Amino acid sequence: MAELGRRARGTGRVYLTGGATALLHGWRSTTADIDIKLDPEPEGAFAAIANLKNELDLNIELASPDQFVPPVPGWRDRSAHIAREGAVDFYHFDYTSQALAKLSRGYERDLGDVSAMLTAKLTSRDEVQRGFEAIEKALIRYPGVDADAFRSRVLRAVEP
Repeated sequence: MAELGRRARGTGRVYLTGGATALLHGWRSTTADIDIKLDPEPEGAFAAIANLKNELDLNIELASPDQFVPPVPGWRDRSAHIAREGAVDFYHFDYTSQALAKLSRGYERDLGDVSAMLTAKLTSRDEVQRGFEAIEKALIRYPGVDADAFRSRVLRAVEP
């Protein structure tokens, strides 16, 4: 974050998701890649990312929950601020949205991440259920998502 903020030539926001969130919150000690969303994109960020990937031997991916499931309304306002480095603000992408994207995929590691998010109170069972209800009708625009299986995983995750 410090290097990207230092090298970017303009203001903007970087949202961290997935393994990066897990590492920063401490429920995972490793991740295969760092998933980010730039919105708005800081000027010079892509050149900085390309150089940092090589210099630090990192796999940085442009990936965020809204690529896998419909965005939960208000996700920007619920995204937790991490730090400001240079002119760039870094956030955790909205935890409820992250949990829903993980539940949509249903991989064992993703389900473990959702459990860790709930335990850490980064989101709640009610927020996950309300978030799903808010996006359910828009799932038609995401043909790769099995809506019935997704709904079942959400219901299991929100059980008391």
